[in-house]
Amino acid sequence: MVLEIRDDRQWRALTGLAQAKFEQLLLTFTVVCQEAQQAAYAARVAAGTRHRQPGGGAKGKLPTPADKLLFVLYYYKTYPTFDVLGTQFGMVRSKAPTNLYHLSPLLHTTLVRLEMLPPREFKTPAELKAALHGLDQVSIDATERA
Repeated sequence: MVLEIRDDRQWRALTGLAQAKFEQLLLTFTVVCQEAQQAAYAARVAAGTRHRQPGGGAKGKLPTPADKLLFVLYYYKTYPTFDVLGTQFGMVRSKAPTNLYHLSPLLHTTLVRLEMLPPREFKTPAELKAALHGLDQVSIDATERA
């Protein structure tokens, strides 16, 4: 791993997850990463822009799916600047947002597959009421604009 994490307390502080939960999430995240990599490879082959064999080329600073998952979870838990994020993971600051924007959709796909995301849209008030069944109070956070 890119970061050395010593105990479960650090796992929670840096990712928001216990190490056991991280490992469970990693299983599906690895599959999603492989599928995305295969789809990108097939698209480049079909377009005729692929120049190297699979696995060829320079290796990135996040070589394993575990490093990639740690990177994106660390960002969303701590929200460091890209300068700090790049330094923490040993990459130049311009690669930090590139990696984040590439990995965020993979994390989203993983969470959707595991059915870990709450519903975000409701077509009717009845759907909202059904989703909130059993709750006494609801707080809605919003920003006013002129």
